[in-house]
Amino acid sequence: MRRPDPSQLLLFGDEPDPARVQLASIDSELHTIGAKLLQSIRLGTSSWSFPGWRGIVWESASSTAVLARDGLATYAKHPLLRTVGLDKTYYKPAPREEFARLRAQVTDDFRFLVKAHEALTRHDVVAASTTKSVYLDPGYALDAVIDPVMQGLQASAGPILFQFSPMGLRTAKDAEAFIRRLGTFLCALPIGPLYAVEVRDRALLRPSWASMLRESGAAHSYCVHPSMPPPSVQAQTVDPITQPAIVSRWMLHAGLGYDAAVDRYEPFDRIVDADSASREQFARLCAVAIEHGKDAWVIVNNKAEGSAPRSVELLARAVVAAAPTASS
Repeated sequence: MRRPDPSQLLLFGDEPDPARVQLASIDSELHTIGAKLLQSIRLGTSSWSFPGWRGIVWESASSTAVLARDGLATYAKHPLLRTVGLDKTYYKPAPREEFARLRAQVTDDFRFLVKAHEALTRHDVVAASTTKSVYLDPGYALDAVIDPVMQGLQASAGPILFQFSPMGLRTAKDAEAFIRRLGTFLCALPIGPLYAVEVRDRALLRPSWASMLRESGAAHSYCVHPSMPPPSVQAQTVDPITQPAIVSRWMLHAGLGYDAAVDRYEPFDRIVDADSASREQFARLCAVAIEHGKDAWVIVNNKAEGSAPRSVELLARAVVAAAPTASS
């Protein structure tokens, strides 16, 4: 069973004191790379509250609780970290006030990727506010997710991500039925926010999936996850050029479960299992975004290679190499 991330459970709390957490000494090369990246290329991590990032993001060691409350403002000062994924909202919706508190801690050019509540994407989860299923319910999505995000984060809102766990879709009939239902849901959502969808069933990578996304205006989330083919294969079905923005997440190293990855990679202070193939594919997606004037998000998890900020450093170098003419 997937263990809850304690840093996400502590994401919101008392008023933060940014002075308690100082930025590590950042190599001048990383500042140079950050200056070469277009502002539209947003690299970041899944949460930020990891004491093991000492010397990488944090100047000194701090507890998970201190970093969860006080670390975001420091995280946002890093020259390469321009976005962050909020996973806590997948387990419990957050009110507008909590998003507003996060927005107040970052600069105007920082953006958040927010995961929608799992009750919207799983049949077996019931929202606390009701006794009936709200699976793919546009009304619940608006009230519990979209309105709080947009009112609280305002211009700092990035993609709202609907993540679907493996559904065991095997037949074309099952895949097409889900695609139709999801399309109806997405088309019922208010225009304005950027919606992204991440799935874990290979059977959905079919022409009708790409057509549904175009018609609804939602983005496909190109993910690295053991249950899905590589982003380059996903891009054969969903051409990144057709996307409203390029949204991607580098989640879990091949051959590892979530718990096994945590055990292998903690304290997340170094690259343990380098995945140069995935890095190259994300760099190419960013290059496509630069070439076609699109925004791009890449959210990296510690469980991808061992240390998310170290992965971001390597990815940033690869993006600059793939698009050498890009400059801010």
